[in-house]
Amino acid sequence: MSWLGAGIGAGIGLMFGGPIGAALGAWIGSSFGSGLQRIGGAAAGLNRDGAQTVFIVTLFSMLAKMAKADGQVSKAEVQLIEDFMQNNLRLGAEDRSAAIKIFQNAKSDNYSIYDYAQQYRQLVHNQAMREMVYRLLFAVAYADGELHAAEESILRRIPTELGLHESIFAAMQAEFDHRAPASGHSLQQHYAVLECTPETSDRDLKLAYRRKAAEFHPDKIVSKGLPEEFMRYAEDQMKSITVAYETIAEARKRQASVAS
Repeated sequence: MSWLGAGIGAGIGLMFGGPIGAALGAWIGSSFGSGLQRIGGAAAGLNRDGAQTVFIVTLFSMLAKMAKADGQVSKAEVQLIEDFMQNNLRLGAEDRSAAIKIFQNAKSDNYSIYDYAQQYRQLVHNQAMREMVYRLLFAVAYADGELHAAEESILRRIPTELGLHESIFAAMQAEFDHRAPASGHSLQQHYAVLECTPETSDRDLKLAYRRKAAEFHPDKIVSKGLPEEFMRYAEDQMKSITVAYETIAEARKRQASVAS
């Protein structure tokens, strides 16, 4: 069974209203129309399959908005999304067809990418899941090797809408933009990964690392609704968290050694 089919089977054929509800309704409305119920508030009742379906619907709707950021979706951008689904996300034929339909619907709906981000923040309280959406938006924005002005504008603003720390933009840019020089500036970006500063104590730094590592533990990510096809991105985030902590800890040791 596909992720969308599993979600419907688990009871995610409930309409939340707003952009995510509209995107889901546009996909399943013809088959489930009169059977849909409208519910409000956060998705406290979402089980794993339901959370997974909401994640996918939100992600591909937001990817459509990102691809259209410069005014229209070009053939090259469509090909990038196709390659992304096939080579990076490894979606099966049924899920790929559903994702494309959701993507196409979102290109012409009346909601903005920020509307989707705001509602997803309300529905999904797990920060790691929201960071994963942001990471995937970054991956698509950089798929052609550069970050365009309209894409950068979205990526700088959307952390606020997703309820993420503003420093996440610098952290992701350092990871995806391989042209960025490796200098002392990169230490600041490692702090951004952990949402810390050079003034953070060693104890609090370790606590921040453990908290972030726990959020991205594979078992926890899967239990919260991240499809297994996306686990590579969770693993990439875990690597970034570990590298950030180890780099900062080593830099502090060197600094302490020099001072003594």
